Amino acid sequence: MLAVVLSLAAAASFALSAMQIASVTGRAGPLQLARWQMGLAFVMTAAASVALGGWRSIDGAGFLYLAGSSAFGIMLATTTYIATIQILGPRLNALVFTLSAPFALALGYLVRGETVTPAQGAGVVLILAGIVVALAARAEDGPGPDRRRLWLGLGLGLVTAMGQAAGSLLARPAMLAGAEPFTAMAIRSGLGALFFVALLALPFARPAARPDHQALTRIGYSALTGIFLGMSLLMAALAHGGVGIVTTLSSTTPILILPMVWFVSGRPPGGMAWAGAALAVAGTAVITLAA
Repeated sequence: MLAVVLSLAAAASFALSAMQIASVTGRAGPLQLARWQMGLAFVMTAAASVALGGWRSIDGAGFLYLAGSSAFGIMLATTTYIATIQILGPRLNALVFTLSAPFALALGYLVRGETVTPAQGAGVVLILAGIVVALAARAEDGPGPDRRRLWLGLGLGLVTAMGQAAGSLLARPAMLAGAEPFTAMAIRSGLGALFFVALLALPFARPAARPDHQALTRIGYSALTGIFLGMSLLMAALAHGGVGIVTTLSSTTPILILPMVWFVSGRPPGGMAWAGAALAVAGTAVITLAA
């Protein structure tokens, strides 16, 4: 029961983080937002790691795996994740993000020689069906991005899902070797923050202005809820429950985000939005539980 509560709390934290990111659209670009978010996340996770003595759990090989995980899961995926939210909105972004499960399945097959069962193939179909239904539901929600921006957002969402899957695959050996979760996230977010700061050397990556106080506060909340709190809850859930159940329940973000969007916008999501989210979550459940 504890694993169920922790997993759902992690999913809710990820949804809250996405809502905070969406709220600063137009006031901070993807690179600028990622720079502040990763910097703040590093401070939080590094402090927790020092308090727990977690740095002793990292060896040279583990650091290299986590560095590779940061390159794909933070430097690449965080940038495209933020851009996807700003283009598609938090609800559709959460659905597209469920594609990380099929991509992880594909990478496991190609890199680790893992088998893909017919049930897992059916899960991929359910996720794709959920995204198609959600795209069809845009008419219920009022005007959204134009066709060109829609395709751009979907493309960035695919990159995010692939980057997240690759980052998880690379982090797995370090975590199996006993890396402390806060320390692992401190390494990943710290290297990501250094990367985004280094990009300031390029003219196109320099922001026109610093985010205002309200935007910085929301960025801080997104780092707190999505990276520090959400990932901590997920690690705690894995310590008390099976991987399949925890992964499935923590992937219910597309459903949990709907009442949040309803609360903020004052407009309830339509039936097709709920159906699309349910199909995507069901697909993730089938892939995970059939592993």
